[in-house]
Formats: sequence, structure tokens, C-alpha cells
Amino acid sequence: MSMLILALAITMAQIILGLAMGCAAFRVLRGPRAQDRVLGLDALYLAGMLLLLTYGIQTGRTLFFEAALVIALLGFAGTVALAKFLMRGEVIE
Repeated sequence: MSMLILALAITMAQIILGLAMGCAAFRVLRGPRAQDRVLGLDALYLAGMLLLLTYGIQTGRTLFFEAALVIALLGFAGTVALAKFLMRGEVIE
């Protein structure tokens, strides 16, 4: 019974994360300002990372956890670089 509830919760989380990725992709494509697009990209990589984590929990494979860690690190670095570029106009000083 508890495994059925866990499987249902993971499936629902994956559906909701897929919807969140769709909303974030819409914001990236239609954002009126560059800051909105950066925020949408940040939400997109975060939802993708969480989707990988839920799929890793569902399958029990550790490869998805490592991929999610790499996405988190690269996404954070990309967000910081884009924010610095938007504030100062250059990334490397």
C-alpha cells in the first residue's frame, strides 16, 4: 500500500514539474524583459533538475542523481553569469 502511494506521489510530482517546465519555457520565450527571461531559465533548469531527481527515485538508479547535481551546478553558474552581465554589461572584469 505504501509503495502504491509513493508511486502515485512521484507520478503526480512529475506531471506538475512538467507543467512548471512548460510555464517556465513560456516565460523564457515571451518574457518582456531580459530579467524575466533569466528568471524563467532559472526556473526551467530547476524544474528539470527536480524532474531528474523524481525519475531517479522512481527507477532507483543513481545516475540521475549525479546528472541532477551537474545541472544544478551549471545552472547556478549560468544564472550568476547572466545576472552579472545584466547588471554590469560584462561577465569577466
